[in-house]
Amino acid sequence: MKKTMIAVAAGLAIAGAGIGAVTLMPQSSNEKTAQSAETLQTASFAVENMTCATCPITVRRAMEGVAGVHDVTIDYEAKTATAHFDPAKTTMRDIATASTEAGYPAQTQFSGTDL
Repeated sequence: MKKTMIAVAAGLAIAGAGIGAVTLMPQSSNEKTAQSAETLQTASFAVENMTCATCPITVRRAMEGVAGVHDVTIDYEAKTATAHFDPAKTTMRDIATASTEAGYPAQTQFSGTDL
């Protein structure tokens, strides 16, 4: 009987940990894209200092780390980044600043000025 109780308690603990892990997982890309495309804006940035294959990963992570940014696409060859974001939650300046603070200065492409 004691072994059965221990086994049941262990099973419940494992099940509870699984449920907790699921609730802590970040939003899936489907949940991120659930927001209407009408409310998202797109901004393109010229990004400096991308000199190796891992640089785009750092830039993408920095930009996607800004609240309100839904996704970022990097073109290493062209040295550009394109971000889709919720303008109610962030600005192009915030996104460019995140890249700049990661060591990759970013400027909007349409104006060519620092943000």
